[in-house]
Amino acid sequence: MTSTAVVLGGSLAGLLAARALAETATEVTLVERDFLPAEAAPRKNLPQARHAHQLWSGGARALAELVPGIASRLAEAGVRRHAVTTDMVVLSPYGWYRRWPESHHMLLAGRDLLDATVRAAVLAHPRIRLLQETEALGLDGTANAVTQVRLRHRDGTERTLEADLFVDTTGRASRTPHWLKELGLPEPPHRVVDSGGAYATRLFRAPEAARDEFPVVNVQPDPRTGEPGRAGVLLPIENGIWLVTLFGTRGGEPSSDTGEFSAYARTLRHPVLADLVERATPLTDVAFTRTMANRRFFYEKMTSWPDNYTVLGDALCALNPVYGHGMSVAAQQALILRDLTIRHGIGGRGLSRRIQKAVSRPASAAWDLALGMDVFYPGATETGPTFRDRALAAYVGRLLHTATGNGRIARAVTDVTSLERGGQALLAPSVLLAAIAGPLRPALEDAPLTAEERKRAGLE
Repeated sequence: MTSTAVVLGGSLAGLLAARALAETATEVTLVERDFLPAEAAPRKNLPQARHAHQLWSGGARALAELVPGIASRLAEAGVRRHAVTTDMVVLSPYGWYRRWPESHHMLLAGRDLLDATVRAAVLAHPRIRLLQETEALGLDGTANAVTQVRLRHRDGTERTLEADLFVDTTGRASRTPHWLKELGLPEPPHRVVDSGGAYATRLFRAPEAARDEFPVVNVQPDPRTGEPGRAGVLLPIENGIWLVTLFGTRGGEPSSDTGEFSAYARTLRHPVLADLVERATPLTDVAFTRTMANRRFFYEKMTSWPDNYTVLGDALCALNPVYGHGMSVAAQQALILRDLTIRHGIGGRGLSRRIQKAVSRPASAAWDLALGMDVFYPGATETGPTFRDRALAAYVGRLLHTATGNGRIARAVTDVTSLERGGQALLAPSVLLAAIAGPLRPALEDAPLTAEERKRAGLE
């Protein structure tokens, strides 16, 4: 028996959804409005690709399950593996984290390299066909079931595609709320938390001695001050390059002026990032992007949901890129999609609703992590933080404070931030008791770079 699927959007989320469905469907059509480069090159309409990205181990494991052999392909392409928290120098709102023994890991690379490597592996699958430079115009069907998608090609010609399952992975530009309304469904519940952020990123050639091995360096803001947040992160990516992203919320944004990049880095809560940047060789001007709000559609809460249609990735839950969870959430959602369609088949009644509820779980975990910071910045929401926001932030804050001097709690926190476990892991009685007790070691007074790292970076 044949079954077909259509995935709207050729982003990483779309690629992984297509690969997930190729396990069950006899043909998967991936529809992308832009041209997808064959090599590691910039994509149109993906401004966040210029800024810091990481694939947390929870997402990396899902990716490896979805795309056999991808781990070795990524390593051969130059993607770097960094241990959490061993290879990280992080100033949290509550002080410096210690560099504990490895609990999890992250994969670091320029987004173009990562996307191109995954894209080549996925599109090589014989059941997946790419329909690029083609825009989705709308859906046909009823409030009970979607039957077709209307498309327009670059030359202006239009057509429709029938399928047993349609998946929206069109990201922040998703038109699903409008399309559902056209089918007679109500507006989905949603929430937007917009800190008014702006991102400025440059690539640097690392000092020669620091090109092969160097930790992630991250200076985080403190949302408790009531002032605009200012943050920065240095990611050692492929070919001895440092990708440095500076981030500021409303009223404290970095500049798009290349000449002001280092000066803004000096305004962060600690000078380590500025010190490192000034000893590296600039390779690019500033890539600047404004406003990447957190936006979450709660489709799983709708009283009615059409068969044969589901929403994944940023189209469901778009997160502030500074937290680096978007790709990992998309990979975990695609794995859920694969498992449910293998178990129940494609096109079964009620399957789409089951998928929509299941993929909300990784989205909700990352959403809560992002809101714990962003909701407290001036103007982020019309009404300010809710009671739940304040209670959650107070408890997570206590855990983060404890994690600066308690390795077991640091491990529990990274279980969640790496998306290896859900947030409920932080409610275990032993974790609650440790949070009450607080850190077991005194606070670090300075960035925990080793003497050798400081020497290799030119800081000594």
